[in-house]
Amino acid sequence: MSFRLSTAVALCFSLAATAVSAGSVAFDRNWKKQGFSLFSGNSYGYGGNTLSVDSDGAVSLTYRALPQSFWPKHKAQWSWSVSEGVPATDLTRKGGDDRNLAMYFVFLPEAEAQRVQGGNIRQLLRSDNARVLVYVWGGAHKRGAVLPSPYLGARGKTVVLRPSGNGNANENVDLAKDFKRAFGGQAPALVGLAVSGDSDDTNSRIMASISGLRLN
Repeated sequence: MSFRLSTAVALCFSLAATAVSAGSVAFDRNWKKQGFSLFSGNSYGYGGNTLSVDSDGAVSLTYRALPQSFWPKHKAQWSWSVSEGVPATDLTRKGGDDRNLAMYFVFLPEAEAQRVQGGNIRQLLRSDNARVLVYVWGGAHKRGAVLPSPYLGARGKTVVLRPSGNGNANENVDLAKDFKRAFGGQAPALVGLAVSGDSDDTNSRIMASISGLRLN
């Protein structure tokens, strides 16, 4: 996993806000892929209710901003499935933290979120106030573990939902509760989302999907 991936995750809130209806977040053209090599990257299939992820010794993410009406929403639910995945890894190890799937929730104080709407990436990179919860299926850690991010430093925490392995699962997370546990204090505005698959360190293969993403 590259440094460029971690910084792009923290910047997913830089996209122009677009409509999301009734709590559902569709996997549509509002999601934008961010690759990190001229020759490799994940393949994402945007199917409305479902996002498919195919990663073959590669790493990238797809991300979108949330409209202002979604900034106060601090609960999320989704289903995900892994038919082929990476081996168990140490998610705290830089350059050795492959995982099947990761769902990123990006927060920013509302005053700053208002100020930087439409800002360029260089401007947003200077913000020290972004906070990122990364919910992960993968790694050699127990469910519920909150781990330091090897790339995001104080700005990001990894929350393990499923250790490495295949199967199907439904998730229902309390972002506000997990934010307090990870960072302390009240969660600010939820301004962006991202999804990644990461198989480059282990040179392995991921075939997975996420569906039914809702924010409440």
